[in-house]
Amino acid sequence: MITVEGVSKRYGQHLAVDDISFQVDDGEIVGFLGPNGAGKSTTMNIITGYLSATAGKVAVDGYDVLEEPNEVKRRVGYLPELPPLYADMTVREYLRFVARLKKADRSTTPAARQERIMELAGIAHVRARLIKNLSKGYRQRVGLAQALVGNPRVLILDEPTIGLDPHQIIEIRSLIRELGHEHTIILSSHILPEVSAVCNRVIIINRGKLVASDTTANLGRRLHDSSQFRLRVAGGEAAALAALRGVPGVQEVSAQGSVEQGTVDLRVATAAGADPRRAIFGALSKADLPIYLMTAMDYTLEEIFLQLTTTDAAAGAAESAAAESAAAEPPPAGSAPPPPASGAAAGEAG
Repeated sequence: MITVEGVSKRYGQHLAVDDISFQVDDGEIVGFLGPNGAGKSTTMNIITGYLSATAGKVAVDGYDVLEEPNEVKRRVGYLPELPPLYADMTVREYLRFVARLKKADRSTTPAARQERIMELAGIAHVRARLIKNLSKGYRQRVGLAQALVGNPRVLILDEPTIGLDPHQIIEIRSLIRELGHEHTIILSSHILPEVSAVCNRVIIINRGKLVASDTTANLGRRLHDSSQFRLRVAGGEAAALAALRGVPGVQEVSAQGSVEQGTVDLRVATAAGADPRRAIFGALSKADLPIYLMTAMDYTLEEIFLQLTTTDAAAGAAESAAAESAAAEPPPAGSAPPPPASGAAAGEAG
């Protein structure tokens, strides 16, 4: 569905995206991750046709972004981090305007579907209100609704839950899962548990380079030869830690707090190829520290992300964002005119 081949983007002397290639298959929900300044928003803007690449090729549903931009735009719905809203329109007026701007005919966005879009995004009850009078969370929902106008095959969502309260975040996550049955989705978010909850696969870039593209489970296995376990032990933290230090096959042990009175939770990392569970049981039994729970743990997306992106990239993030913002190019021929406020991000914000 989406093919990115050897794409680079240069702003003067600054290389924001450095020869990256990946593919997103039809029906996938893919998390697109990276530190601030890594090149995520630039890459998404290139896929949508808002920016042109310095080198490389992007195709959506078989259509080249540069050669056939209008065909690509018909197939892509984009929610930038700062939604491109016209504050003096009502919600309903704005969605009708977007439908005309996208040249969405009545077969793809009839009035009934626009009503359905507003219901899906949770904004049906504010359809007659001016956008400028809406809260940040509701403006974000309006931005999501405009991405759905025209029933695009591809949705590119940049921080879709920013500004939402916990209940709204859960609702939007459920909506993204539901949309995944009919759309191919690229989701960029700094809320990594959110990505883990809704995405089939993750793509991670750092300093403009692709550093990973796989499922979280596979990345964990590739990056760590060891396994890890979660233990709940009846007894004190100091005694439990002392009992497990020196156990053959145990590489690292750390306390994770307590959720049950009189117990302590432990995280135990094992040496490569080792299975020290029997030795752990013996050591804790000898110390009179009964085991209430022992379960295998997958490496979290946070752990994987930090291992892949812990470089000096953070120091250059502000410089990267400033360079991209200063050198922002006009959109390619055939693009819709940009909104009056800060709409689709021209610089790398995420």
